[in-house]
Amino acid sequence: MKLYFYGGAGAVTGANYLLECAHSTGSTGSQQADSGQAVTRILIDCGLQQGGRMAEKENYEKFAYDPSTIDAVFITHAHLDHVGRIPKLYKEGFRGKIFSTHATLDLARVNLDDSLHLLEREAEETGLEPLFNENDLIESWKLTHGKSYSEEVKVSNSIRAFFKDAGHILGSSIIEFYLSEGSRKIKIVFSGDLGNSPTPLLKNTEVITEADYVLVESAYGDRIHEDRSQRKEKLKAVIESVVKNGGVLMIPAFALERTQELLFELNNLVESGRIKKIPVFIDSPLAIKATAVYQKYPDYFNKEVNSLIKSGDDLFNFPGLQFSLTTESSKAINKVLPPKIIIAGSGMSEGGRILHHERRYLPDPKSVLLMIGYQTSGTLGRRLLDGVQEVKMFREIVPVRAVVKAIGGYSAHADQTGLLKWVGAIKGVKKVFVVQGEEGPSSVLAGKIKESFGFESIVPEAGQVIEL
Repeated sequence: MKLYFYGGAGAVTGANYLLECAHSTGSTGSQQADSGQAVTRILIDCGLQQGGRMAEKENYEKFAYDPSTIDAVFITHAHLDHVGRIPKLYKEGFRGKIFSTHATLDLARVNLDDSLHLLEREAEETGLEPLFNENDLIESWKLTHGKSYSEEVKVSNSIRAFFKDAGHILGSSIIEFYLSEGSRKIKIVFSGDLGNSPTPLLKNTEVITEADYVLVESAYGDRIHEDRSQRKEKLKAVIESVVKNGGVLMIPAFALERTQELLFELNNLVESGRIKKIPVFIDSPLAIKATAVYQKYPDYFNKEVNSLIKSGDDLFNFPGLQFSLTTESSKAINKVLPPKIIIAGSGMSEGGRILHHERRYLPDPKSVLLMIGYQTSGTLGRRLLDGVQEVKMFREIVPVRAVVKAIGGYSAHADQTGLLKWVGAIKGVKKVFVVQGEEGPSSVLAGKIKESFGFESIVPEAGQVIEL
């Protein structure tokens, strides 16, 4: 049994792991291990590298393995840094099965449809062939199989898998794999991205009690989030300051989860009369479509939210809220006088409609740019958060006079405390692989895991191969 780290090692984005296990008698699959023994080969996630031009360039490189030799792909959740290269995988020869939860498949398809148009536009600008085309996306999605949490997925006689609720975004999963080679049996767990439980909408991250090997994300491996109980109050205070100053509140928000949580909390603030009713614009076709998917899966929500739904509360709608689906309706937002709130993608200000609003309002000292999600190193969002005085946008130099703030309590990722709590509940661990983090946070978390639990903790390098 072998584990290959092709993405997500030494980086937050681009998750891509290859698990290889020899067939037992009667198993399907025909690939050969170095020993000549037949093996099953499984990918866990196949995501995009994100964070500047260099990362984007890496997405166009050929896979480090032959996609036609992959028997199955398991998807932890619908963010592009976990699913964004699956159509490319199909394009280059993959014809196996794709497994995830039902909600992840729906959200991922919406997300990939959106990214397709961006990739086509990028290809026109650069003269490069698109990463994948519409046919690659359509055909790859014919290979998908939706599963419920805790439903057994039998890949072969040697491999069984189960999805467990990660609490990160709708449908997000921790994946448990049970592998057998001859008399040897092991369990390996992939955390995916772990949620910042408890959250307003979703159920808590499931506890894993036993495993031989664990891969754990580390985006916030060296940080403790702000007190989540105060985040709504901080949001309320920011809104009140914008109203008082007659400015614009811009929120670059990830279309999946973050936007829905914001809508839920704004709904509560408006309907309870705790903030003044001002225009709130969701200027993101992706977020609008994703919200429709959220409404489709109420069973994924926690008990409190389900009670509200049963009482007739429309969780994602309130007076003053407007959805801007078309380009024309997006442009029309400019005609609405401040104060107003604009929630738009992308979450790291690397593209999307938020850039047009930032260009217009960043020079305005009465306005506020509010960061509520992780800003990867190299992104515009990170540079703005770090305090740059001007930025180049649409070939213009834009001065930054608006107030730039962050509320960490909105993170959809577990912080160091949450990560340690999750890992510490697992018994029988032989080795922990700390992944999906920048070098600093990953190293800090690995050290904390070793210090707290005595587990051997490794921060793998890209391309590293581990014998399990």
